[in-house]
Amino acid sequence: METLIDVVKKQYKETESKIVMLVFDGLGGLPDPKTELTELETAKTPNLDKLAYKSEVGLSLPVGAGITPGSGPGHLGLFGYDPIKYLIGRGILEALGIDFPIEEGDICIRANFCTLDKNGNITDRRAGRIPTSESRLICDQIDGMEFDGVKVIVRSVKDHRCVVVLRGKGLSADIADTDPQQCGVKPLPAVALSEGAQKAADVLNKFLKEVQETLKVQPKANMILLRGISSKPDLPSMKERYGLNCAAIAAYPMYRGLAKVVGMDVLKTGTTIEDEINTLKEVWDKYTFFFVHVKGTDAAGEDGDFMRKVKVIEDVDKWIPDILKLKPDCLVVCGDHSTPAMMKSHSWHGVPLLINSNLTRYDKIKKFGESECRFGSLVNIPAVNIMPLALACAGKLEKYGA
Repeated sequence: METLIDVVKKQYKETESKIVMLVFDGLGGLPDPKTELTELETAKTPNLDKLAYKSEVGLSLPVGAGITPGSGPGHLGLFGYDPIKYLIGRGILEALGIDFPIEEGDICIRANFCTLDKNGNITDRRAGRIPTSESRLICDQIDGMEFDGVKVIVRSVKDHRCVVVLRGKGLSADIADTDPQQCGVKPLPAVALSEGAQKAADVLNKFLKEVQETLKVQPKANMILLRGISSKPDLPSMKERYGLNCAAIAAYPMYRGLAKVVGMDVLKTGTTIEDEINTLKEVWDKYTFFFVHVKGTDAAGEDGDFMRKVKVIEDVDKWIPDILKLKPDCLVVCGDHSTPAMMKSHSWHGVPLLINSNLTRYDKIKKFGESECRFGSLVNIPAVNIMPLALACAGKLEKYGA
């Protein structure tokens, strides 16, 4: 039985039209009890508001009702890949994001440095977000250990995050995370979820014991938590699925890795939204699809910093006119998931969405925010349907059937 993507692939027609997908990581929020406004609704966003009036808007569901997505599934959905069918561990994305030379059979793991108290309980899952310069030195202390013929490689990613790679024979990534996702408890052991993963789980537990002993003198980063244990996936590229020449403009390593997995050209860019928009301008004539990623909204939400998230949104809003001056045939403004500051974590809530082109109807909302987006024509749209809509709005799909 054909899927929607099968139909999209058959109906695709090559055109010079261009699509920009601007992704605010963790865009959605929850209302402040005092103001009854979310972070997006609190932000002064004159440019997004003006754009939303002449766009189709709504709230997208990254995976499904009630399901809280990780960043990997959230972005895959935006790119039109069923996040349930194509589940990718975060570890491989982080490794690809820092251009780590992955070999066949490698097991890649995303790791957070964390802080343990004297009783071995977690007091900070992110070790105070130590700077990259500091975490790089700590990575060097625990890199290169070997257990049962398996080498353990550790590389710094950014701030408190690093990548752990197991390299050896007979390894499986079918292992549960050691991050309990809460403070006040001890890290979990690495548990094999299948018989074939027992060797890798044993290696990880020996490694974690050595890490805790080695780092016990560190004031903040005295342990690591492991998540997203994975091996390299095999996905059809965006070019194969849609015929698009795709560019990824993202500063944060994990999202660069994700873009590589789906076959995008990952471009060099700076760390600010200004840097990213300048990169977009520089390569405008070379591609037909542009993924532009904003990390600051998610980081602020996870830190519980409501007003910092507001400021990130306002800073990006100032650059909307620069994007529009390039005259994209379709501009999608979206998020991969919600990260409400009051929850300090990802959530299942619908994510504000805007699709603008000369071929969209006007939903005529006055404020781009969760409350008004509930009344838009795209309310509760599955995220996997955003790409087909963007292609249609850019004039890239032929009529289906007679």
